[in-house]
Amino acid sequence: MIFVIAIVTMLASWYVSNKLKRKFEEYSRYELLSGMSGKEVAEQMLRDNRIYDVKVISVEGRLTDHYNPADKTVNLSTDVYNGRSAASAAVAAHECGHALQHAQAYSMLELRSTLVPVQNISAGILNVLMMVMIFGGMFLVGPQTLPYVLLIIIACNLILTVFALITLPVEFDASNRALAWMESRGVTNTEEHAMAKDALKWAARTYVVVAVGAFAQLLYYVMMFLGMSRDD
Repeated sequence: MIFVIAIVTMLASWYVSNKLKRKFEEYSRYELLSGMSGKEVAEQMLRDNRIYDVKVISVEGRLTDHYNPADKTVNLSTDVYNGRSAASAAVAAHECGHALQHAQAYSMLELRSTLVPVQNISAGILNVLMMVMIFGGMFLVGPQTLPYVLLIIIACNLILTVFALITLPVEFDASNRALAWMESRGVTNTEEHAMAKDALKWAARTYVVVAVGAFAQLLYYVMMFLGMSRDD
């Protein structure tokens, strides 16, 4: 069953990621009437919100855009940084949405940031346990120890699921901030705004897939543990 969940999640992730790339490529062909580049969009949005301690920089890769709260940088991929399309504007403004969240101490972002170390530790523990169970499970995980191992797996998956669920409002809120600002500032016209909104919608769905997959995996291990308990 766990393999079915993994395969379904992988297929859904592939579909959404592929759709996002195609949308970005499609909307990148339409240059904004305002002529603003992703860099200019980001810098203007930060200025309009009186944020002067965040730098906008270019990073290598494709769709590698992110906001780093540690050094207060909006990191835009080369295509977005230099691009003058609805897609570039949407991504740049979205990442600035995270900068706004940080500046305004948005509660869900702060909670997510607090959980990052715990999430990383949980993921590491799960990786070790999976390796042990795959390569040495029959020797190291017996009938007596399996329930305890399952409880550890459930606890780690619970943390990953909570983290994935908390990420959703953070991402949706950043997109809403971006779209509202672009519309009010006149960065995009009606047609361009629709493109930007659609691009961000597909970007958000990548996080939805992760959250659903994490919850499904958690539910699987919980049902396995409850089944063992009934057998006892």
